[in-house]
Amino acid sequence: MSTKILIIGACGQIGSELTMKLREIYGNDQVVASDIREGKPELMASGPFEIVNAMEFEQVAQAVEKHQIDEVYLMAAMLSATAEKNPAFAWDLNMNSLFHVLNLAKEGKIKKVFWPSSIAVFGPTTPRINTPQYTVMEPSTVYGISKQTGERWCEYYHAKFGVDVRSIRYPGLISWTTPPGGGTTDYAVDIYYKALEDKKYTCFLAENTALPMMYMDDALAATVAIMQAPAEKVKIRSSYNLGGISFTPAEIAAEIKTHIPEFTIDYAPDFRQAIADSWPASIDDTAAQTDWNWKHQYDLKSMTQVMLDNLAISLSK
Repeated sequence: MSTKILIIGACGQIGSELTMKLREIYGNDQVVASDIREGKPELMASGPFEIVNAMEFEQVAQAVEKHQIDEVYLMAAMLSATAEKNPAFAWDLNMNSLFHVLNLAKEGKIKKVFWPSSIAVFGPTTPRINTPQYTVMEPSTVYGISKQTGERWCEYYHAKFGVDVRSIRYPGLISWTTPPGGGTTDYAVDIYYKALEDKKYTCFLAENTALPMMYMDDALAATVAIMQAPAEKVKIRSSYNLGGISFTPAEIAAEIKTHIPEFTIDYAPDFRQAIADSWPASIDDTAAQTDWNWKHQYDLKSMTQVMLDNLAISLSK
């Protein structure tokens, strides 16, 4: 029997690329994209789309029933830097949308749920180097607090009600197809645009701020892998650490200079520096490697090559 998928928040930074990836795998008609507003023309043209407000239970339930959905990928969220400006709304969006989907799964209306967590669940008291799967978690941002709470609820719904919910803690994600979406790690996307367009960049983080990052193709591969893994292989039902590459603004700038020698960078840290300082510098994802054979493919060099090549083409259009 074919799998019918609903993506909530399909027009966001991850959702837009995940939609196309899942349509490639399962077939265009099997993957229903949804968001509070319409997305890019190619996403809208490639398969079914529904306007769904993730905060409205009836809208989510109607979409699930109408399309006889088996699996939901809940990608709607307000990210770190944006959430700090509107904490109450961020909390409502990030938490209520999760409850809606978990409750539909509890009622047997959905068979499987994917919900993304984040390195934002960690805080200033967390060990920063090779942050372990199980460790101190005292997040200091609204986004981090909501993701940490969400992890506990996912674990609870699995333990109490048998809900098949799966999650990974995304690091900073880097992609050339979607513009930055308001996250603290977004400098690592913006820097490529500015390198090609202006040959210079002013970074809102200090030069030696190391953060865990990942090229989007790796994040999508991990998302598909955990959802396709047999249930017994998914041993952690809060959220898995996901490691990729770790680098500083100075290191990414140096790699860009190997392609664009005239590129220059300067630094003007703002409020996002405090957020970055509260997060890990690198991640230990041994549990994901062991349980469902996770392995990232891209390093800083190969990612920079792909980013500059593809952005040069898209910016010239």
